[in-house]
Amino acid sequence: MQGNVEKLRRVKKFVLDMDGTIYLGDRLFEWTQPFLRTVQETGRDFCFFTNNSSKNQEAYLDKLSRMGIQVPPEKMLVANGVIIEWLRENRPEKSAYVVGTPALLEDFRQAGIPMNSQDPDCVVLGFDTSLTYEKLRLACDFVRGGAELFGVNPDWNCPVEGGFIPDCGSIAALVEASTGVKAEFFGKPSRHTRDYIQNQTSCRPEELAVVGDRLYTDIAVAAGSGILSILVLSGETTREQAAASLVQPDLIVRDLGELGQWLAES
Repeated sequence: MQGNVEKLRRVKKFVLDMDGTIYLGDRLFEWTQPFLRTVQETGRDFCFFTNNSSKNQEAYLDKLSRMGIQVPPEKMLVANGVIIEWLRENRPEKSAYVVGTPALLEDFRQAGIPMNSQDPDCVVLGFDTSLTYEKLRLACDFVRGGAELFGVNPDWNCPVEGGFIPDCGSIAALVEASTGVKAEFFGKPSRHTRDYIQNQTSCRPEELAVVGDRLYTDIAVAAGSGILSILVLSGETTREQAAASLVQPDLIVRDLGELGQWLAES
């Protein structure tokens, strides 16, 4: 653990998860603002990355602003951008049927990806809080007909005030159960996200720290990459769950408040 604390001193940028890390629902944690100030006062920087594909960058910037956090667009990274960038580079001109919220669909339209609800080349599943049975039926029909199946983020649940609600990973599990086809995911912990973060931040792995509350996404994305992983216990994961997990963080802190204390002391 001491060696990982030493690695913390070399970190230049913190990539912060949002749900369960800096806020819960519409409640900003009281330690978030002091932590962000400490990061800047110690000569470091931060950005945000969320797997939550039910909203887009504009919506998150607006939410942060309402909470008193003003950041430029380049500091707000969303899993939507990871899959859109990959599709534009690897499936140019291919059409997509997107199971998602209006915000996710708007991201695809603005990126110029052809939308197709008749015979798409691929099906993209997002965290769709506007999900209907008809959307699921069409998605499964298209996949059975040969369309590739992609998922924006693999999260099983999204933490909210009072508990959890089913996320994109759960929707993908339903489609897999019906079709026998497993989705390829693009949010944390995929290599696609790791490459995207490094490209967007222009940082070397040892200069980055990923901070979040989920072992199988936030922590797993850094595995074997040289990026420091820091688990906060303010969201989904308990200390007991962390101890029993095969996915192990480099550091565990109670919350961003404790991490801020470490930074100030170092």
